[in-house]
Formats: sequence, structure tokens, C-alpha cells
Amino acid sequence: MDEITIDQAVAAYIKEKHNIQGFLNQVKDYFLLDPDLNNEEFPIIHSLKFRLKDPEHLREKLKRKLSEGRTITKDNIFNEVTDLAGVRILHLYMDQFLYIHNKLLEKIYLEDWSLVEPPKAYTWDPEVEELFKKYNLECTRKESFYTSVHYLIRPNNRNRTIVCELQVRTLFEEIWGEIDHNINYPNPTGSVACSEQLRVLARLVSTGTRLAESIYNSHKEYTTMSPKK
Repeated sequence: MDEITIDQAVAAYIKEKHNIQGFLNQVKDYFLLDPDLNNEEFPIIHSLKFRLKDPEHLREKLKRKLSEGRTITKDNIFNEVTDLAGVRILHLYMDQFLYIHNKLLEKIYLEDWSLVEPPKAYTWDPEVEELFKKYNLECTRKESFYTSVHYLIRPNNRNRTIVCELQVRTLFEEIWGEIDHNINYPNPTGSVACSEQLRVLARLVSTGTRLAESIYNSHKEYTTMSPKK
């Protein structure tokens, strides 16, 4: 994959960018506007992030793939690069994940979207892994302690080459992810100390998520059992 091939692949992306943006908007709006997920009294979704890959960032990514021995051309870019469009859903408590997961499966069931591959749950926490396995999610552990659930989805229409990466994680996990991204992307840190500290932070994040869940459950139990005035 030389510079000309990279230029052609980036040009193919730019040409298709408006269609990718359209699907990205569809995915984003579905989760942002769904009343079950955005109830004012008890919102399931805390916030959303979304983006299209910047062409120059794509160019740098293709150069890294080239150095790894992978060939990405204008003909296979939409199959080989699956994060051209991305939506990230953030929630506060672990029990909210199932609502989001089921809403996605609803779109798959209605055949509006389809899954490119089975969803993947990245977690290092054995308890969280057991929870995800109950939802028939394939669990993978990354050495970095990265935590998130990933879905690759595409529209069931003529633009079936378009793929959007959907990530679902807690707000605590998002904090860890942002710090890790700043330090480890696109090139991993060479600092052993930083790597170890990020693992410690991942454990603190997991503890924070559990504590948030406990606080919420305690409040729900209290409000349920308290006599109404």
C-alpha cells in the first residue's frame, strides 16, 4: 500500500462521507430521541458522543496499517476500516446497560440494521464478564484493562457497505478511556509506570461504578419503602 493507494482509499471515503454521515445521524438520533431511554424522571442514557473519522487521521491510520503489512485500498476500505463512523453511549449504572442493549437488538430484529459481527465486550473484571455472558456477549480481555462493549452495525439498504461502530460504557469507564486515549493513541506509551497506573485507575473506575450502582439501589429502595405523604 503506497502513497497513491492511500490517497485513493481516502478519496473513496470522502466520496462516500455524506452517506456515512446520514447513517451516523440515524444511529445517533435513534438513541438520543427514544423516549424509553431518555425519560426525564429516570434517563437510561447519560450522554452521547459521535464523530466521523477525519480524513487526515484516516490517512495516518492507513500508514500504520501499511507498516503492519496490511493492504487497504479504495475497494476494501469499508470492510477493513470499521470505525469511520462512531457513536458512544454513556450511562451511569450497570443495570442500565441491558436497556440500551435490548434497544439495539430491537432495531436488528426489525431488520432496520444488521450486525456485521457478534458484539464484543471488553472487560478485565470477572464479575462484569459473567454479567455480559448472561447477555450472550463475547468477552475479551485487553492487557490495557480497556473496558467497553462494541457493536458493528450497518443499514439494511443499498448502502450496506457503510459500518458504524457503537460503543457502550459507563461514565466512569469513559473517564479512564479518555485518559488512556491521550496517552496510548496512536502510539502506546513506553512508560511502565504509566501502564501500571492506568491499570490501577481501571480498578478504581470499576469500584466507582459499583459504588454508584449501590447508591442508586439504596435510593430506589428507600423511595419505594418510604411512606408517601
